[in-house]
Amino acid sequence: IYSKPCKAEIREKIAHHYPESQREAVWERVQMQYVDFLSDWRTDLGGKKNFHNGPGGNYDCIALMAYYVVCKDVTSLQEIEEMEGTSSCRRSESSASSNSSTSTSRLHRAFLNAKKQCDKWGDFEMHVAPFDKDQPIYYEFTACPTAEFAKKHDLLEVMPALCNPDFAGMELIHARLIRKTTCSNG
Repeated sequence: IYSKPCKAEIREKIAHHYPESQREAVWERVQMQYVDFLSDWRTDLGGKKNFHNGPGGNYDCIALMAYYVVCKDVTSLQEIEEMEGTSSCRRSESSASSNSSTSTSRLHRAFLNAKKQCDKWGDFEMHVAPFDKDQPIYYEFTACPTAEFAKKHDLLEVMPALCNPDFAGMELIHARLIRKTTCSNG
């Protein structure tokens, strides 16, 4: 269920870390770990119909966790963070700006739509503060399927690497993300 860009990123890192004679065997172990991870987990979070997750989404994160578990001796959390920042391709370069009141209002509506979609899919629990043109827009997630997955599989150490690219994503729309805690750390 992971995306093609995520697959390409994982295969590229395997090629970087392992000799050619071992690459297919390592890739097979990563895929088997991924299948094992999903054997008792939700498989309804991705796809074209799921607005928030889209193709890949949480499943790209789980694929990166599978890569991390299998290749822990050669990878690092920094590499996982770099992969998350590029492989998911959820961070699109945008010319949108959240600096004007019109853009802020439009972004607030986008957050309300995201909340509606989260409620529909039962994936993230999202709360959006009422719009006030004189205040920053505000939303928070109080539940995250990727964090729940990481807790279940004792992989919480990977969560900062998966969440930190959100800061760069917000910068692309000229917004600032303030995160005091995450779903994985309270």
